Amino acid sequence: MKIAAFELDGRQALGRVEGDEVVILREGNAGEALLSLIEGKESGDGNGKRVSLSAVKLLPPTVSRRSAVICVGKNYQAHAKEFFGSGFDSSAKEEVPSEAVIFAKAGSCLVGEGDDVRASLDPTATVDYEGELAIVIGKTANRVSKENAFDVIFGYTICNDVTSRELQKRHNQWLVGKSLDTFGPLGPWIVTADEIGDVGELELVTRINGEVRQQARVADLIFDIPTLIETLTATMTLQAGDIIATGTPAGVGIGFQPPKYLKPGDRMEVSISGIGTLTNPVV
Repeated sequence: MKIAAFELDGRQALGRVEGDEVVILREGNAGEALLSLIEGKESGDGNGKRVSLSAVKLLPPTVSRRSAVICVGKNYQAHAKEFFGSGFDSSAKEEVPSEAVIFAKAGSCLVGEGDDVRASLDPTATVDYEGELAIVIGKTANRVSKENAFDVIFGYTICNDVTSRELQKRHNQWLVGKSLDTFGPLGPWIVTADEIGDVGELELVTRINGEVRQQARVADLIFDIPTLIETLTATMTLQAGDIIATGTPAGVGIGFQPPKYLKPGDRMEVSISGIGTLTNPVV
């Protein structure tokens, strides 16, 4: 299933996307409805009112914007090398990390499909894009082995880990540079895990103004999805609805000479096969 959070006529709702229509599953707080669905308290098989997908305003598919998004840095070989050599990597001394680099984005930065990303909020004018596959956790998960990791996944969505490179470098820890308001596009919807075959075969492509900048398969991750879940749950408990952004491939703006930073008027599109495309304009 494709599960979308959205607004219709000023009211939130949760629905199932079928072609160019949305089947309304529940009206009201979309985050609460999504959590109830993830936890299995209600089914996504309902046959409610159908509305045109073009008539709704898609929201970030998250149970709460008060929760942090767990992120993984430098998780593709080529990107690890380009970031290490960029002069902005204040976090580590290794070109390619020997252990997963974990950080977070504040949930308050999340926006949905089609929402503006306000590059003007960054006083340093060093805004960059990072297209990523994101995992949505489906149940309470603690000390989960690699072998059982896929059992705790509800589904997958797309994240664009928009970043102020100068703020990321200036503050050493990455939270500030990663969490400016609107710097967390997420969506356009969640595709449930049962609809995804071999997740490693999914291909990610990021386009800026139609130009392909990033292109990689999920199989190219340094630390694969089972390893990430085992690593995280070894010391912390993940909850239903938690989001893990798995890392971005090479081709980000700072990988070019000179850097290709985002500017007002740009258009970002992050596509993942089997999921869809997350599009956001820059203002």
